[in-house]
Amino acid sequence: MPELPEVEVVRRGLMRHTSGRRVTAVEVLTDRSVRRHPGGRADFAARLHGVRLGVARRRGKYLWIPVSGGDAILAHLGMSGQLLVQSHDAPLQRHLRVRLSLDGGRDLRFVDQRTFGGLAVSETGAELPTEIAHIARDPLDPEFSAADVTERLRRRRTGLKRALLDQTLLSGVGNIYADEALWRARLHYARPTETLRRPEAARLLAAVGAVLADALAEGGTSFDALYVNVNGESGYFDRALAVYGQQGRPCPRCGAQVRRDPFMNRSSYTCPRCQPRPRRGRW
Repeated sequence: MPELPEVEVVRRGLMRHTSGRRVTAVEVLTDRSVRRHPGGRADFAARLHGVRLGVARRRGKYLWIPVSGGDAILAHLGMSGQLLVQSHDAPLQRHLRVRLSLDGGRDLRFVDQRTFGGLAVSETGAELPTEIAHIARDPLDPEFSAADVTERLRRRRTGLKRALLDQTLLSGVGNIYADEALWRARLHYARPTETLRRPEAARLLAAVGAVLADALAEGGTSFDALYVNVNGESGYFDRALAVYGQQGRPCPRCGAQVRRDPFMNRSSYTCPRCQPRPRRGRW
């Protein structure tokens, strides 16, 4: 699933290529892709026909595009969703779900192989859609408060990685960047949050911010063709991953073999030397 860097890359592409454009036609090819829109296919299309698109915004892994009149197009990419800006005459993708024709001869296309993502119109949601108002700010947000999150983190009674994945504590972090940040901070994913000292919590949040910024600079992480930017290009941060997906390979810092553990129906990757297991962990 795309995490903050991947979604931010898409947002920046939308900002460059769709801001100020008017929607001249709306096609919904798959109802499931607008299932989060209460009015369904016809209402979704009617609300967007003729509107002008504003500057795309983001909160964590969610994107929204303000439109004239005060509403917004709210997008969640899910596992495989893509927002592509292409010529109106470009061949249609096999998994094209929603197509917005824009003035100037381009389309904004929502392509989604697995259809876990979707689009909706958020009424009066231009500033912040109510549907995602519960999502916390992320470490790259100018208004993110590391001091506040440090205290909230230390008050939790859970494992560190579970806390990092909680989008109401801080947003934008998924499995990949949680593992990478924990490795940078030399902390195990099962370390109980309530045992963290303030300097350790501050070190972890700094590591989260750094790994997100580094990934963003590389265009995000692409393991397959399901994540691309608005022009269909892949990111390259997968080449710099220290532990995620590196089971059996040497830790870049100490040389010990990276370990893989099952975690919440997924996997966690750690260095057994740099990130020793806590004697009493929260798994």
